[in-house]
Amino acid sequence: MNFREAIIALPLFALLVGETVQADTASFATSDLINSGNLEFSFLPNQPSSRIHLNVTPAKNTKKESSFVAPDSDGSSSATYLKSLIGLAEAGPHGYDAVQYGAKVKPSALPTQMTIGEIYQWIDDTPRQQHAIGRYQFIPLTLRNLVHELGLSHDTRFTPQVQDRLADILLEDAGFSAFLKGKISRHQFMENLARIWAGFPTSTGRSYYHGNAGNRAVITWNEFDAHISNIFSRNNS
Repeated sequence: MNFREAIIALPLFALLVGETVQADTASFATSDLINSGNLEFSFLPNQPSSRIHLNVTPAKNTKKESSFVAPDSDGSSSATYLKSLIGLAEAGPHGYDAVQYGAKVKPSALPTQMTIGEIYQWIDDTPRQQHAIGRYQFIPLTLRNLVHELGLSHDTRFTPQVQDRLADILLEDAGFSAFLKGKISRHQFMENLARIWAGFPTSTGRSYYHGNAGNRAVITWNEFDAHISNIFSRNNS
């Protein structure tokens, strides 16, 4: 995919990925300190549960913003931390083995133990249901496009490493490299991310896909801004 194609594809990826998040305020983890890989996302007490809308999102009640401390902000570690934040918002504790909870017929194995071809077969065998899968909740057309972009075979296992590589393409679509080079602002980058992952809010405070298929942002704009600022501490908005 060249730059022009990436720009054209961005709204499509956003729409496709955005459809994977659905509201469910019934279940919340009880811990106020959530481990995600090497990250610790701290949610302060007394947060109204209405701010969180994923059935797997870990949070307690708080009126203040959540925060976590990121390490150095070179491109590699920043991407790793950003993908951890995306994974928490989109997949929660199930991470790389997450399957959209609305899927009535789940895969026969954990996603990380399946090949891409087996995932495609599961999709084909279970029409008319949700198929978002993995840490970044890829849905069928998005998954196929990204797999084709990387030139992966159907025998490729859907490992965490493969999922991260697929997500890297979406990060570039959102302007990751441009942001690191100072060509776009932090807030523009955040807006771009929110157009790809519905769990993130736009500057309006709502998901770009708010109300579509139950989509709602899982964190506030101020929280999102604080997270991105911490991850990319050497960049200015």
